[in-house]
Amino acid sequence: MRISFADSRPAAPHALAIVVAPATISGAGLAVLSEPAQALARAAAQANRFDGENGAVVEFFGESDAAHRRLLLAGIGSKNDYERAGAALAARLLTSGEKTLVVDIAAVAGDKPAEAAASLAFGAVLRSWRHDVYRTKLEAKQRPSLEEIVIVGGGADAAGLWKDREAVAEGVMFTRTLITEPANILYPESFVERCRPLADLGVKIEVLGRDAMAELGMGALLGVAQGSVREPQLLVMTWDGTNGAEPPVALVGKGVTFDTGGISIKPAGGMEDMKWDMGGAGAVAGMMKALALRKAKAHVIGVCGLVENMPDGNAQRPGDVVTSMSGQTVEVINTDAEGRLVLCDALTWVQKTHSPKTIIDLATLTGAIIITLGHEYGGMFANDDSLADELASAGASVGDKLWRMPLGDTYDKLIDSPIADMKNVGPREAGSITAAQFLKRYIDDGVRWAHLDIAGMVWSSKPGATWDKGATGYGVRLLDRFIADTVEK
Repeated sequence: MRISFADSRPAAPHALAIVVAPATISGAGLAVLSEPAQALARAAAQANRFDGENGAVVEFFGESDAAHRRLLLAGIGSKNDYERAGAALAARLLTSGEKTLVVDIAAVAGDKPAEAAASLAFGAVLRSWRHDVYRTKLEAKQRPSLEEIVIVGGGADAAGLWKDREAVAEGVMFTRTLITEPANILYPESFVERCRPLADLGVKIEVLGRDAMAELGMGALLGVAQGSVREPQLLVMTWDGTNGAEPPVALVGKGVTFDTGGISIKPAGGMEDMKWDMGGAGAVAGMMKALALRKAKAHVIGVCGLVENMPDGNAQRPGDVVTSMSGQTVEVINTDAEGRLVLCDALTWVQKTHSPKTIIDLATLTGAIIITLGHEYGGMFANDDSLADELASAGASVGDKLWRMPLGDTYDKLIDSPIADMKNVGPREAGSITAAQFLKRYIDDGVRWAHLDIAGMVWSSKPGATWDKGATGYGVRLLDRFIADTVEK
């Protein structure tokens, strides 16, 4: 999708959208239209019970600039939500046959027109993303036609603001692509290959294979991978926009590229969804791309533990005991609780190697978090109140919402094992909490740490404001805002 900004509407053929707020529908907001077109707009709004509400769109045809064209009204609501208006317009026109959409925000942009224009563009680009790589028989009417959006009224600074927003959008779309790819296409080694081009943007890439991890003693991660013919990988991506002047923030992602459950195999129904069990690693990869594209003044290390969890004659068994890189031992009660085994070794590695003071891990870790929070919030567990507050604030500001969950000694005791230092699952109750308690045992003293259980957020069975059904890209915007607010400030 091409985005451009202009002071006036182009002469070339286009659809025209007028952005309106509740107070501007019948007044100055329609002044850019001819009198007959204004009458049509008011009639269309009345017929559709449209009052400029957030994300609503009314479509009609009329004369504008001596041409008969498709005309739309897009509402920003009382909170001036330009992002959602842009997304709604893109969703409406993506396969409409229109190639160019001109959006006029002049009547409502107020004293921050550049911010309004960049936000509208951001929503439109995110909502336009599709993954049609494997769809070879799409009818013409099903194919995207919209190629360009021209935003009028954003002022001279809009293009500059859009540059950073575009970088984040690219990161979100990269994450969505990784999550959407099927497991026969995206597996640990091919995930790494998808990320290698980030080196051209200045991201340092390091990869540890099976032998290197075995030498380091990563028995927990390797135990998960031992049933698959796909070699596990520890992918390390480093972006340092401080030239070494600042200590790194570490982001650690669970990257189970397909999860059958192993010997504790999952039910067949819905197992195809487990291609997105690498959603945490996908978010970390997308975040690294966003940071590099916008040249963030931050030092960030992204670590992705990449494995495939398969049943096999060599697969890990329930009851096995593995030794993690930290030296702690784990009794594997359930091989479908594999993500924490991957993460614990990745967490230990990044602490021993880079000594970060702040670590955030992201993982589609438990079904229990979906039972608790549904698909409205990611679950957040943290050992530091200030970090929890910073993440919650960042999430709320961009729509990647988080809800803080408890930790405590009582929960921690539930994963004590009679034959090892711990077991990888507790009882049925408090499943997401005991998973977090497991990870907490691998965090060094003095390190600020947060665990984000995003199992309910990376994939959606229905369209959202800025995504179609499928991969949402959750986590990239959250992490980018956190870095911008707390590291780059």
